[in-house]
Amino acid sequence: MTINTMAEATATGVEVEVLFWVGCAGSFDARAQKVTKAFSQLLDKAGVLFAILGNEEACTGDPARRAGNEFIFQMLALQNIQTLNMYGVKKIVTACPHCFNTLKNEYPALGGNYDVVHHTQFLQELLSTGKLKVEGGAFNGKKITYHDSCYLGRVNGEYEAPRHLLADLEADLVEMKRCKTTGLCCGAGGAQMFKEDEPGDKRINIERAEEAISTNANIVAANCPFCITMITDGMKAKDKQDDVMVMDISEMILQSIK
Repeated sequence: MTINTMAEATATGVEVEVLFWVGCAGSFDARAQKVTKAFSQLLDKAGVLFAILGNEEACTGDPARRAGNEFIFQMLALQNIQTLNMYGVKKIVTACPHCFNTLKNEYPALGGNYDVVHHTQFLQELLSTGKLKVEGGAFNGKKITYHDSCYLGRVNGEYEAPRHLLADLEADLVEMKRCKTTGLCCGAGGAQMFKEDEPGDKRINIERAEEAISTNANIVAANCPFCITMITDGMKAKDKQDDVMVMDISEMILQSIK
């Protein structure tokens, strides 16, 4: 499968429906790269004409702004906006809620106005319009718990799209005690992903992993590369990595395509 960059699509006159914003994690993190591939395959199977920016994509600047470096955030954001506007990008889909939130809510103030959707929302749209069809075989009746990422859930109020996708997989969804509007952060938010913990009694990701384990689920479904890293590390700390899988919803959908 070959994925066009916007530069290649423009050069060959291909009309791109949606830009897939891959993000730093999806580009460079070995685990998140698997999610990037899975989602790209789903877009391809659904016949969506999409492209990526490739080497022209810079970090959205989210970690810099969260860590307090506004100068670097604006520098990166303005560079990205210039690139996106040059290609006349209208719609963006991303598998990272951090990129989603920044592109959707923070770029307009700097002149970047786009229709930005998270990959769970886009997948729900593809399934509801019949462009993708799933069967519950792989996950039928399996106990699955779902972790609400902060930037998709409480920040942007999207709780239903991922749960609709799990319902389409005919999975047995068991909610954690803290979910939806009272969901607990995985421990990576606010640029915590890139720094050491403050002193405390317990790491947040271990607390969250314990909540997931208490549901007796076989799989923790997630929608964010940071959450996947943190919860996977939490499972390893509890020696449960062989019993509980941590998967992005797109990977689950790909395994269930008719």
